[in-house]
Amino acid sequence: MSDILRMVPKRRVLNDIAPAAWEHPADRAALQTLRALPGFDILIKRTIGMVGERGIRLLFQADAVQVLPDQFPTLFRLMQEVRATLDWPTEVPVFVSQAAWFNAGTYGVDKPFIVVNSAALDLLEPEELRVVLAHELGHVMSGHALYRTMLALILAIGMRQVPLLAGLALMPIRFGLQEWGRKSELSADRAGLLAAQDLRAAVSMFLKAAGGTLKAQSELNVEAYERQIAEYEESEGLDPVFKFLNLIDRTHPFHTLRAAELRRWSRSPEYAAILNGEYRRRSDPSARYGEDLNAAANYYAGEALERVKEVTTVAKNIAQEGSQFARRTVTDASEVAHRAREATFDRFNHWMRNRK
Repeated sequence: MSDILRMVPKRRVLNDIAPAAWEHPADRAALQTLRALPGFDILIKRTIGMVGERGIRLLFQADAVQVLPDQFPTLFRLMQEVRATLDWPTEVPVFVSQAAWFNAGTYGVDKPFIVVNSAALDLLEPEELRVVLAHELGHVMSGHALYRTMLALILAIGMRQVPLLAGLALMPIRFGLQEWGRKSELSADRAGLLAAQDLRAAVSMFLKAAGGTLKAQSELNVEAYERQIAEYEESEGLDPVFKFLNLIDRTHPFHTLRAAELRRWSRSPEYAAILNGEYRRRSDPSARYGEDLNAAANYYAGEALERVKEVTTVAKNIAQEGSQFARRTVTDASEVAHRAREATFDRFNHWMRNRK
């Protein structure tokens, strides 16, 4: 890695950094909930056993071009820089796939690899591509590849192709994977920022992912997008409910939400401490995870309370319209939100009591 380290003189190299240093508490909590779903471990073992590592690689790489020193050399160099900044010694293959939509993904079991869609490559500048590659390497370092591969396979097969009873059994696992998948993006976004150490490039990447076009590249305005992010966060009335509902069947959170969350984290003492060299290290055998579990529990508790507040606010607004039906509907929604909060606490506390 010594030769690679000379490629990143303007960025602080985070020697021996552990992914736990940046992982979002919601990611950890959602993953623990996912692992607790009945039948999840069996589904993982049987699916991976049926397809196999080689089959997964063929599935995702058969119609893609591998990035090499003489094939997409800029992308190859950026990946080496990202690995150096996050001090990741293992080579992670990168492939470019011809696809018209903006995306990149991490897949595999024992030997993860990254696939970047050609649409993303067309839209992004090198600084923004660095963020994307670091984001995907964050997934690799956190051990997300297996579960993201499972989610991709389930979505690719489609619930319509599965017998009714089997489909019903798979539904909680599918939604659990999607919920965790969205939360895991928040962790990977932090890895992207840490490797790039350039918040503007990260926000610009989100801007292009949300609405970038080749024809209007010169008309994109990062500052205007940041104002949009702020307006979205401050929306009131029914907007919070719609924002929540719109995420139900998505594989990724909204780009504006991710940008806002990353911007907040970039201003936190935690981010500053990491850049100052104060972070958990992979080689530290005395790393304690109790604080991580508490942070995860607190995040979910806070998130549940926010959902209750949002529904309550909507209830008050609708009640002023004098609609008796609306009052009953929102009252029911508030009760559901409270029950969901209690259920979340119960599941997490049960897992805490029984963990080994």
